[in-house]
Amino acid sequence: MNKGAKRLYNKLKSKNFIPRNICEVGVFLPQESNVLGFVKDHIPTTFIEADPDYVIKIKDFFRNYKNITVIEAAVFDFNGTIELCKRASSTFISQLVSSPAIVNDKYSIKKEDIFEAKSILFSEVDNGNYDLISIDIEGAEWYVLKHMKSSPTVISIETHGKYYTNPHMQDIQNWMDNNDYVLWYKDKSDSVYVKNGIFNVNIFEKIQLVLNSLSLMLTKLKGLLKNLIGFQTQSK
Repeated sequence: MNKGAKRLYNKLKSKNFIPRNICEVGVFLPQESNVLGFVKDHIPTTFIEADPDYVIKIKDFFRNYKNITVIEAAVFDFNGTIELCKRASSTFISQLVSSPAIVNDKYSIKKEDIFEAKSILFSEVDNGNYDLISIDIEGAEWYVLKHMKSSPTVISIETHGKYYTNPHMQDIQNWMDNNDYVLWYKDKSDSVYVKNGIFNVNIFEKIQLVLNSLSLMLTKLKGLLKNLIGFQTQSK
């Protein structure tokens, strides 16, 4: 279990929260699943993954688990077919203007990295009963929220990472505000929100959130300064 998944699992356990139905959108390798601890606790879980190579690995890894549903598709703003770009561990919709690979790695899309995948609206697979949702689809996270039927207790969503900020951050924050969610904590890439009033966010957690937010802000400032210095050096 990776650090982010372990932290989510332990923090929810500390709040005595046990999800009844989970959805993870964007899984990558099965052992890197953000909800792995709960899957091993046999909580019903739906995995949505667009990359067929990872789908095979997910099905094989969880072959003895009866609580797993795997859907091979990319979640976006329409039903149909879409182009995805695979860059190392990052697979993203090629028409997005921003993703972690583009921003942090300065990656330029190459024809040989592109493949087609089925595209679906999240509403096509959401029956309204998910109470924990994890979303990590490299810049397209907003489209899960936009078409979501469920009102999860907890939402973990990739919003940042190094120099990257989710291109739909304002839409995401507006949705959280309008649907009565509060920010619980952040890690290196995800923001975890909870339904207001479900459980108490203590003073230590609030202080830690402020410190983590400042650390993330400083990292981005360093990136901006680095790019500025590089630009000035090239201009001379």
